[in-house]
Amino acid sequence: MTQLGLLRTRRFSALFTTQFLGAFNDNVYKNALIIFITFEAARDAAARAMLVTLSAGVFILPFMLFSAWAGQIADKLEKAALIRAVKLAEIAIMLMAAIAFALGSLNMLIALLFLMGTQSAFFGPIKYGILPQLLDDTELVAGNGLIQMATFAAILIGMILGGKLAAIPASGPLVVGGAVIALALLGWLASLGVPRVSAAEPALRVDRGPWSSMFTGMAYARETPGVLAAVLGVSWFWFLGATFIQLLPAYGRDTLNGDPNVIIMLLTCFTIGIGVGALLCAWLSGKKINLHLVSAGAIGMTVFGLGPLFFLGAPQETGAALQGITEVLAHPGNQAVIVSFIGLAVSGGVFIVPLYTYVQVNSALPRRSRVIAANNIINSLFMVVSALLTLGALGVGMSIPQIFAAVAVLNLIYTLIVARALTRFESRQPRDEGLLRK
Repeated sequence: MTQLGLLRTRRFSALFTTQFLGAFNDNVYKNALIIFITFEAARDAAARAMLVTLSAGVFILPFMLFSAWAGQIADKLEKAALIRAVKLAEIAIMLMAAIAFALGSLNMLIALLFLMGTQSAFFGPIKYGILPQLLDDTELVAGNGLIQMATFAAILIGMILGGKLAAIPASGPLVVGGAVIALALLGWLASLGVPRVSAAEPALRVDRGPWSSMFTGMAYARETPGVLAAVLGVSWFWFLGATFIQLLPAYGRDTLNGDPNVIIMLLTCFTIGIGVGALLCAWLSGKKINLHLVSAGAIGMTVFGLGPLFFLGAPQETGAALQGITEVLAHPGNQAVIVSFIGLAVSGGVFIVPLYTYVQVNSALPRRSRVIAANNIINSLFMVVSALLTLGALGVGMSIPQIFAAVAVLNLIYTLIVARALTRFESRQPRDEGLLRK
């Protein structure tokens, strides 16, 4: 079935819409907060970068704390009902967020990022765990490509809308608050259409606390050759992506001397690129997993990740007025930077889809959600490390282009090791012929 045909099926379209609206809503909120921090809450360049990085860390902390517990619950209970419960929780969180925006409370807004992260930590194992139960073997690569594309399209649209709404004079915070409530309600309505599936392991005993099973999922990932290597590859993608995304606002403001529209443009290029890369990977793969695309994506991420260091843009005078998109793009060096960000993102999309698909289909059905939860824990750990290393690098005086270049070099070393490990286990046969296992 084609990707367009898959979108027409109820078994996939309801999940697709639900996760799209959830990612969209998260990013309306987060980017409205980033714009508030960048242009209102902090006047110092270092303070802006550190506050945005801190906010990113607050959002991903719940993934470390609660993902293992979420994976157990997702394996034990029926996933469609769980999705609807998570979406109801999102409505409650966004009601509190609207109050925080109305009050203009930075502390409350950052604290609510923790609750948003908690809701997302519970949704992740359900979303990726249910996907192989809703799709046929030959549809799974295309389904994953569409999910990745939709996620980053939602990030893009959410960032643009969040930034635009936050910039509305006087009434911006109130409009943002109303928008996040409306999107949460729409997400819950979409979740009502997700088909019911059988519980993976109804007899599973869920731990009373969220942390005691933290390492169990990793043990399950090691059961199948290649799954742990794929998990580590996925986590590196989030390390690299977190580093770039959390620094793009400060890069646009302080290196390119751009106004909020320039920051939105940079984030747009990055997120569109990942979505395009995910669809490109699905097209190149056809109906099979092609792990050689992981190496191709890794090389592209390194080559393009070095771009911001070599194309530093036009030198800016101290105290110069912020520039719009037209003024920033008038300099050839800045144009090369934009191309670098797009190339990096497309390479990332090509890199990530085969890895996600490999983890899903080679994890045993009764334990699949716990493996995915373990992957989320490692993802969050890598993103926390990214935030800490970024703060440390900024603290010792490294420039943002230098940080980008350092991560690009590390990327080539790390991901090619992972890709080499994966190719030992590669088979291009669908699940019923041996590669994709339940």
